[in-house]
Amino acid sequence: MKILHTSDWHLGRSLYGQKRYDEFIAFLDWLAETIRQQQVDVLLVAGDVFDTSAPSNRAQELYYKFLCRVAASSCRHVIVIAGNHDSPSFLNAPKELLRALDVHVIGSTAENHSDEVILLEDKAGVPELIVCAVPYLRDRDIRIAEAGESIEDKERKLIEGIRLHYSEVCALAEQKRELLNSEIPIVAMGHLFAAGGQTIDGDGVRELYVGSLAHVTSKIFPACIDYLALGHLHVPQKLNASAVMRYSGSPLPMGFGEAKQEKSVCLVEFVGKKSTVTLLKVPVFQQLERIKGNVDEISTRILELAAIQSEAWLEIIYDGEEVIGDLRERLEEMILDSEIKILRVQNNRIIDRVLNRIHDDATLDDLNENDVFKRCLEAHDTPEEQRPELLNAYQEILTSIHDEDIKAE
Repeated sequence: MKILHTSDWHLGRSLYGQKRYDEFIAFLDWLAETIRQQQVDVLLVAGDVFDTSAPSNRAQELYYKFLCRVAASSCRHVIVIAGNHDSPSFLNAPKELLRALDVHVIGSTAENHSDEVILLEDKAGVPELIVCAVPYLRDRDIRIAEAGESIEDKERKLIEGIRLHYSEVCALAEQKRELLNSEIPIVAMGHLFAAGGQTIDGDGVRELYVGSLAHVTSKIFPACIDYLALGHLHVPQKLNASAVMRYSGSPLPMGFGEAKQEKSVCLVEFVGKKSTVTLLKVPVFQQLERIKGNVDEISTRILELAAIQSEAWLEIIYDGEEVIGDLRERLEEMILDSEIKILRVQNNRIIDRVLNRIHDDATLDDLNENDVFKRCLEAHDTPEEQRPELLNAYQEILTSIHDEDIKAE
C-alpha cells in the first residue's frame, strides 16, 4: 500500500501582493500526475489547505477540482485535516458530500473522538489502514483556562492536553485493530509545532499557542503509531530523527526565505506494518530569489538574470553605505525590458538612518505582529524585566482574537 503525505498548500496565498494561482495550478497538476504514476492508494493532507479562513472562489475551485480528479484516479482515499489557517466549519461543510468520493474531512475535534479514527478498506472491502486524523487542536479544545494561571501553567496544560488527545484517539484505533484481529498499520496525522522543529525567517510559520510551546516532543505520541504525518512547519524534516515521524513541508516556497529550499512530498510504502519513506521532489514552478548587497552587486545579479531571460520574482535587500532615496525607481529601470518582477525592496541604509522613525521604505511588510509590539515597548521605555510577560500576554490576545474569528464563522 502506498500513501502520499503532503501539507501546507496555502491555496490563495499571495506574495507581497502578487497572486500565485498559476503556481497552485501547476502544483496540483503535478500532484495528481504523481499520484497516477506512483499508483498511490491514500492521500493525506495534513492541514493548511487554504491560506485564510475565508478562501477566494478561485482557491476553492482549485481544491474541489483537484479532489474530483483524484477521486477518479487509482487513489482510493483522501484524508484532509484542518490546520491553523483553515476554517473548521468551512472545511466541514461539504464533508458528507465529499465522503461519497472517499474524501474524509476532519475540520475540528468532536466530543466523540472516534470520529477522528477512520478505517480504510481496499476495493474488496478488506480493512487495510487505520488513520487517526487529528486536526489542529485549538487552545479551547484542549485546555480549560483558570484565573491566576502562570504562563508555565498554561503551557503545561496545553502539552498535557495534546498528549491526552492523541492518547485517547490512538487507544480507540488500537481497539479497532484488535477487534479486526488484523495487523494493519495505524497512521496518525497532526498539525502542530514540535520541539526542535526547523523554520526559516519569513516563512509565515507562527507560534500556535501562547508562549513558545516548542516543548511538544515526540514522546507525547503513542508507540502504536506506525507513521506520523505532520503539517505546519514548511521545511521538510523528521521529528526527533525518526524516519516514520515527519513534516512533509510546504510544496511551494511561502516566502523568499524558502527560495533555495528543496520542496518535497513523502511517499510512504507499507508492507504489513513496516514502512519505507521516499521524498519526491516538487518542481520549481516560479523562481524566487533574494538579492542582497550594494548597488553594484544588486545590479550585476539583475543583469545576469535578464541575460538568460529569467522570469524570476525578486526581493531586494540593499545594505550598501550610500544613502539612496530613489532606490526603487533605479531598480525598476534595470528590469524594464525583461520579464523579471521586483516584489519587495528593503532599504536597510534608510532604515538604519532613521532608526524608529516611519519612512516610505520601512513599511509594515518588514515587521510581524511581535516586532511591532516590541517596538512599542521600546518606544515607551518599558523595563526589560517586564517585557517577556507583556509579550506573552500580547500573544495570548492575538491567539484569542484569531480563534474567535474562526469560531464566528
